[in-house]
Amino acid sequence: MSSKLNRFVLAITLLCGLSLMAIACSPGDSEDNALISVSIALDWFPWANHSGLYVAKERGYFEEQGLDVNIYVPGDPSTVLQTVAAGKDDFGISYQPEVLIARKQGIDVVSIMAMVQHPLNSVMTLEESGIVTPKDLEGKKVGSPGVPSDDALIDSVLKHEGLSIEDVEMVNVGYDLVASLLSNRVDAIIGAYWVHESISANNQGYELNIMKMEENGVPDYYELVIVASESMIAENPDVVQKFVNGVMRGYEDAMSDPLDAVALLKELKPETDLEIENPGVKLLAPLWATETGVFGWQENDRWEDFAQWMVEAGRLSDVSGISEAFTNKFVAANK
Repeated sequence: MSSKLNRFVLAITLLCGLSLMAIACSPGDSEDNALISVSIALDWFPWANHSGLYVAKERGYFEEQGLDVNIYVPGDPSTVLQTVAAGKDDFGISYQPEVLIARKQGIDVVSIMAMVQHPLNSVMTLEESGIVTPKDLEGKKVGSPGVPSDDALIDSVLKHEGLSIEDVEMVNVGYDLVASLLSNRVDAIIGAYWVHESISANNQGYELNIMKMEENGVPDYYELVIVASESMIAENPDVVQKFVNGVMRGYEDAMSDPLDAVALLKELKPETDLEIENPGVKLLAPLWATETGVFGWQENDRWEDFAQWMVEAGRLSDVSGISEAFTNKFVAANK
């Protein structure tokens, strides 16, 4: 073979090699396009309130943001704030009062969006019991899941009627709330949601009396919030933003067609009880909406007023640092 031909072959070989390298290093490379894995720990088993998260995952809204989101139920939902603060979970669902209490204990979590704009928690009794108002609870057994803020809530509800938590017997029944009430193990329960547990009881043939928090001496508050750690927000704000973007799209779909969102949840979680979730989501979906029209938006006054109530209830020492307990930074980017 001539030297000229050899040089031609060598040139072609080098050119092909460079072309292959270019393809291997192109932006389409799987390594460059690898999804970022993040987790969100739920507050409870999957139900209608979580449907927007599953919509975001199944319809690819998280993936479009470059995220692979693991939505899961932790072994002990009461530890969500601790696992998020420790970096074991990237995001978690918790409660506004629990966030305030945790921050005073040095657990550095921040609410990055409010899922439910108003209280779902309530005091429930059997209609046949004749216990209709908080005053009727005097001397009665009240079951609770053992969440610290529930004691503050029931105390405030009772004080609204001239009583206090000392006038009832609190019984920790875990999350077996409805069964404890229907079996007469307790006379009333707190920690039960009027968009879920009350429907469960109705479906079993029981009528309930429901005492809503905001109608009995407790200021309006955000029932459920999504949290991240201060370090996550500071070190990975782009990941937090991508996650919030996906969540917002999921809940926009869920608000637009709540029953469709629950149907998707049923496909993914066959144990979902549509006889509870379908009527429940119709009550719940309006509570996802905000006055600003931006899902997840939080008002400073709502945080300050509730913190002041917690101080008066003896659950917080002061209201300092409340503005650091939440941020609208990430939802505002979609405003």
